[in-house]
Amino acid sequence: MRQRASLDMIADDRAGLTPAPRDDNDADPMVQSQEDSRSTSSTSSPAPADNEESDFFLGANDSQSSLGVPNLQDIQVEDECLPPVNRLPNEILISVFAKLSSSSDILHVMLTCKRWARNAVDILWHRPACSTWDKHASICQTLGQESPYFAYREFIKRLNLASLADKVNDGSVMPLSVCTRVERLTLTGCKGLTDSGLIALVQNSTHLLALDISLDEQITEASIYAIAENCQRLQGLNISGCNKISNESMVKLAETCRYIKRLKLNDCNQLTDDGILAFAQHCPNILEIDLHQCRLVGNDPVTSLLAKGQALRELRLAHCELVDDSAFLSLPLGRSYEHLRILDLTSCVRLTDRAVEKIIDVAPRLRNLVLAKCRNITDAAVYAISRLGKNLHYVHLGHCGQITDDAVKRLVQCCNRIRYIDLGCCVHLTDDSVTRLAQLPKLKRIGLVKCANITDDSVYALARANTHRVRSRKDGTSGENTYYPSHSSLERVHLSYCTNLTLKSIMRLLNSCPRLTHLSLTGVQAFLREDLDQFCRDAPPEFTEHQRSVFCVFSGQGVVNLRKYLNYEPIFATLRDAHPTRPAQPPPHQPNPTHFDGGFDDADGDAVDDDDGLEDEMVVDPQHPPPPPPPPHAPVDPGLGSGPELAHSSPPADLLSTNPFAYVQGHPPYVPQHFGVATNAQTIPSHPHDDDFLVDDADAPSAPASTVTLVGSNHGGAASTASVPYQTLQPGAAGNPNGASASSANTADTSPTPDAGSRTPSPHPGGA
Repeated sequence: MRQRASLDMIADDRAGLTPAPRDDNDADPMVQSQEDSRSTSSTSSPAPADNEESDFFLGANDSQSSLGVPNLQDIQVEDECLPPVNRLPNEILISVFAKLSSSSDILHVMLTCKRWARNAVDILWHRPACSTWDKHASICQTLGQESPYFAYREFIKRLNLASLADKVNDGSVMPLSVCTRVERLTLTGCKGLTDSGLIALVQNSTHLLALDISLDEQITEASIYAIAENCQRLQGLNISGCNKISNESMVKLAETCRYIKRLKLNDCNQLTDDGILAFAQHCPNILEIDLHQCRLVGNDPVTSLLAKGQALRELRLAHCELVDDSAFLSLPLGRSYEHLRILDLTSCVRLTDRAVEKIIDVAPRLRNLVLAKCRNITDAAVYAISRLGKNLHYVHLGHCGQITDDAVKRLVQCCNRIRYIDLGCCVHLTDDSVTRLAQLPKLKRIGLVKCANITDDSVYALARANTHRVRSRKDGTSGENTYYPSHSSLERVHLSYCTNLTLKSIMRLLNSCPRLTHLSLTGVQAFLREDLDQFCRDAPPEFTEHQRSVFCVFSGQGVVNLRKYLNYEPIFATLRDAHPTRPAQPPPHQPNPTHFDGGFDDADGDAVDDDDGLEDEMVVDPQHPPPPPPPPHAPVDPGLGSGPELAHSSPPADLLSTNPFAYVQGHPPYVPQHFGVATNAQTIPSHPHDDDFLVDDADAPSAPASTVTLVGSNHGGAASTASVPYQTLQPGAAGNPNGASASSANTADTSPTPDAGSRTPSPHPGGA
């Protein structure tokens, strides 16, 4: 009360004072200005010096308070008080939203506020999911709106219709032709698609970088001419199986699309030297080219691709039967092609040792070399291959029947980083070769199909190498207590038709290799037992009765169950070691036995063909969908898959009949892994055919496969409609001239349509 009274008295006293009159003519203008700028509470305060800084308490104050302290009305806050998250710049918000893996989360982000919606819509529409016809129809409906809240057609960079390939036609793709900024277009296996639909898609796609129209049988040279005219930035093209494309159109494409880096021409039997020579001449930046089964291609294109290419690293010539030694012996003298990493010469039956020696001379950094069914090569070629040294990781010599133990020993001695080797049908090999091969420290997969001379000694050698290793002392000697546990690397062993093997050696192998996920023993008499059939995979349906009777392949959980059965069943007690090995278990840091160590080919499919009905392709593409669940009595290896598409027509008649680098029908193009980088084999994208090509240019971040639409007036208000196909779309979109409709191919959508002005999301982008 005392303080309050004192303040009131001071205020009353100050209110009663009358300032002395001042003559305006005599007043100093500067002093007057300073006097006016001070508080009226005191006239006796001296004027501040010119160099004195202003004081907050001496600021303008309209009140009559004697304290000179501004009240709340005097304090004017110009900036609105914002929460910290709203102060983040748009770039930070976009980076945060791009980390969201769930499309529903991004939808919720978009429905938070208009600013967040503007920063998240590009992420959500970057790659819309056309995985069902409902989603396809909803996306097409949204793109067809006259006044959308956002320009959705400008956001779409990737389109993939491979999931709907069996029913895609021209009418299905016409509504998508409004998307003019598409960079990657995947139309794999769309057999109903014709030139009319494809030309409409590429006509305004000047930003297109990668196009996959493999197995689109109705596409002709008209589409290729349209691509050449409109897509001059194209870097990746897959036309595998398109047999109606002419050489002339390919020449035109090569002349205009000079940035092409990846080219797949599998099974284009109509193409000749002229078409391939055009790419060698006009596209010097080609990194990968696949000419599998281009049987009319001869030596000149091969020589030109190597000689004129500036960065060629993958060359696949499987079943190019016209290629002979001249293709490589004609290369310029003194040139070295150190960028070449993968060379596939499967069934190039005219090649001899001279060609292999030249290849090693000019490409000293090869990592993958496939010479399967090159029956003319001998030990001399293997001696040349051994000069690759530590660079060699993968070598396929199946059906090279003239190779002997001496060549294999040299190969092991010089190339100790081999991870995969196939010597199937090399009938001269004995236990001596396999004993040396077992010493390879990083060996993951070995194929010895129909190497009939090998015995249990070979299997014991593989088991010992994966059980322990000897640690040498500093003096170079070794003695007692020098053994230490080995981190077993062996994952796949193919021993079909090695008829001398017994149960005891295989039991030792199973217990010594905790990471073993595939074991093939077709035709091995010791394993043709009814009690073991429960762990064996089912034979492919096209096998004959005899082939089924000798079929014996264990993979995935079947290997685990077989190991347990052999270890604990009393009937096998006499076959176990006197000091039984503890059943193999995955290392503590490796709970999943199918997980691979680092290495360039760790994510590759197995390339050994042991006529087990499996086509273990080396397709380095982590985008394959997981195989369907196997029946309970036939576990399936997660890395292989099963079914008729992986089976041989007549396995025992012709072993190793499949090219390990062959194009797999219905699969996306080969996508190489970065060499020397571990790959997580369990990571599977949302769709198996997305991202078919690796384009070197920096892309926008990969967005979840989902869609959001905010539709409504853009006149200062919030979006009137929000809709999304974040999990669910079918074909025959609106405007299908061929009569296909979404309703005819899919069940009707029962989700409610949001009313105008509503912000309730629906399962479709168009909100229909």
